Amino acid sequence: MSEMRHNWTKQEILDIYNKPLMELLYEAATIHRENHDPNTVQVSTLLSIKTGGCPEDCGYCPQAARYHTDIEGNDLMTVSHVKAQALRAKASGSSRVCMGAAWRNVKDGPEFDQVLEMVRTINKLDMEVCCTLGMITENQANRLAEAGLYAYNHNLDTSEDYYKDVISTRAFEDRLETIDNVRKSNVTVCSGGIIGMGEELEDRAGMLVALTSLNPQPESVPINALVAIEGTPMEDMEPIAIWDMIRMVATTRIVMPETQVRLSAGRTEMSREGQAMCFFAGANSIFAGDKLLTTPNPDVNEDMEMFKLLGLNPQKPFTKVSQPKTVEAEDSQLQPLGEKPKWTRPNHKIERNEEAKEKSKVLK
Repeated sequence: MSEMRHNWTKQEILDIYNKPLMELLYEAATIHRENHDPNTVQVSTLLSIKTGGCPEDCGYCPQAARYHTDIEGNDLMTVSHVKAQALRAKASGSSRVCMGAAWRNVKDGPEFDQVLEMVRTINKLDMEVCCTLGMITENQANRLAEAGLYAYNHNLDTSEDYYKDVISTRAFEDRLETIDNVRKSNVTVCSGGIIGMGEELEDRAGMLVALTSLNPQPESVPINALVAIEGTPMEDMEPIAIWDMIRMVATTRIVMPETQVRLSAGRTEMSREGQAMCFFAGANSIFAGDKLLTTPNPDVNEDMEMFKLLGLNPQKPFTKVSQPKTVEAEDSQLQPLGEKPKWTRPNHKIERNEEAKEKSKVLK
């Protein structure tokens, strides 16, 4: 088995990333086979349970209230609607449901209680449950764990150095603090980032330095290719080449041998051959369904045809970590604390974000 390291340097990771492609693929595939079944890929379904109206200014995100996009906002879904979607996902081969809400941070109250009930409901369907709800406190993480949450997603997005060029409404440290709060519970961590936002290769390496430095390392790392949405500050970004995605997946696999590497947003721009090379390089999870929150995604039937062509099998739930127990609301030992944490609001402006904001005012 490959050595688990938490002291990778940026230069070491860049040296791996820039290896001749055939050497890089061979090394990544070898490490992948040492730690995972190369013919098994987890299929997850990402469900937007509350869409649009987010107060953040993330330059890549069409759900930010300050930008003018074609995203149709909706209030928090009902528990019954979420259950129906989860059953549909399970029938199509998904073993995990990831629920995303366009919130800056979780606030105690009726809506969070409703999310907790969603977690209980899906866990009882014998599916892994993941949430991405923004920043959370330690008590909120424990309440999610008590409800039966399997994983919490909170992406670093990019390197600490480039972060300030993407987002101005929260700090990189807030991301790390939220991950730390999740780690204090029994919930696994899902954290990765996006490539193709105008970052340098050093930033991709820097993001991996931050992720590998976490102890333990995240159980899953999504690697997203930017999907440039009209109306966002990054609407004019060119799609990244498939070779960048392959190299990023392979490098992630090498420096995080036990982690599930998730081939996430941007798959609609990838050929089957490109995706196959990503699987060979160490990706062993995809998101299925026609939407990733709000961005396009391949149809699940197309994915199942690809799996059949490549001889891949969907991973069963709770293969890596055992199923959490669900504590019913009436039996809960934890109470909402009504916390009002002082999450950071950095005092700087990002020119392209401000331009998109002003353009939005005119269009609205």
